Amino acid sequence: MELPICNFDAKNSVLCPQCEKKVELKIIEKSDVDASIKLAQLSKSNQIIEKFTLYSCKEFDGNFVLSLAKNDIRVIRQSAVLYRLLQEQFQGKIWLVEADENDKKFVEDMFFPTKILSINSVWAPGEGQKTKAIISGKWTNKFPIDTNKVIQIVKKARNLDIEIDFEEKRT
Repeated sequence: MELPICNFDAKNSVLCPQCEKKVELKIIEKSDVDASIKLAQLSKSNQIIEKFTLYSCKEFDGNFVLSLAKNDIRVIRQSAVLYRLLQEQFQGKIWLVEADENDKKFVEDMFFPTKILSINSVWAPGEGQKTKAIISGKWTNKFPIDTNKVIQIVKKARNLDIEIDFEEKRT
């Protein structure tokens, strides 16, 4: 398992001086440490998690954006049991994104499993870049993703002003 902190620290829930220094220098955040410890604890009873690579964990108003390796995300998404196991470890909703991805892929990951038809960015004079995502289908009260949360997270994580639209307008 690869984590932002030492594996030994994660498994023992104590930070060594090097990892403490990383937190003090803001190289990593408290949410990185907490997520590392949670994954390390889970890995003791789950061999699949033992192979994960966690790059970072960012917390935004009780939402946890876990940046993982692409293959790890695929494994989690193929197992509802594994996803639930991870979700139970965090006080808020977890969002899985690929590490080092571009803005478009980040937005697509935030809306998984919903299909995004297009993501376009335009420069508005005096306003900077505006991004618009078109989601497949029609919005209903049962839409599984809180679009307002996604807008807030994308703004805080990527500094993107995003607008969400649906393929079919409400009737």
